[in-house]
Amino acid sequence: MRMTGAQRRQQLVTIARSVFAERGFDATSVEEIAARAKVSKPVVYEHFGGKEGLYAVVVDREMSLLLGRFEAALQEGHPRVLLERAAFVLLDYIENETDGFKVLTRDTPPTGRAGTFSSLINDVASRVEHILDRAFKAGGYETKLAGLYSQALVGMVAATGQWWLEARKPKKEIVAAHLVNLAWNGLAHLDASPTIPRTRDR
Repeated sequence: MRMTGAQRRQQLVTIARSVFAERGFDATSVEEIAARAKVSKPVVYEHFGGKEGLYAVVVDREMSLLLGRFEAALQEGHPRVLLERAAFVLLDYIENETDGFKVLTRDTPPTGRAGTFSSLINDVASRVEHILDRAFKAGGYETKLAGLYSQALVGMVAATGQWWLEARKPKKEIVAAHLVNLAWNGLAHLDASPTIPRTRDR
């Protein structure tokens, strides 16, 4: 059955996502993407204008997907619960959308789109800053440092996620529990065996 233009475009994005994740931007060619899609090179150029345009679409979709999940998770709730949700959002994404995470964290082409993952982290940190600002006010703490703490928390979760991408040990639930343990309790008051209740709303 002949694909519609929208179906072909989606097919190319899906294939490109996989190839970019596997090889990185520089090592990926339009020829390989076209070959995997069983189309000619001009079809790829017709839809995206070239490799850079296709890469931009893939990255934008992944960033929108992940940021949307963070925004949905970081609604009203106790700060600790929000921290738990944030940890699971990233770890779930890495586990279920591994190719997408690799695209976001791999080498970036010299097309003015540098720092895509950093941009995503800054967007999430901005959202977390508003949450911490409210929590700091309620606890009588200095709110001027909410931005610093939000960058530290989100950066810690993101860096751990990049490590877990390759390690995949221990289990996701254990990683999340220890992230929350460190962020919430601090080194001086770590729980020996932290857990997150399975009934916790994520």
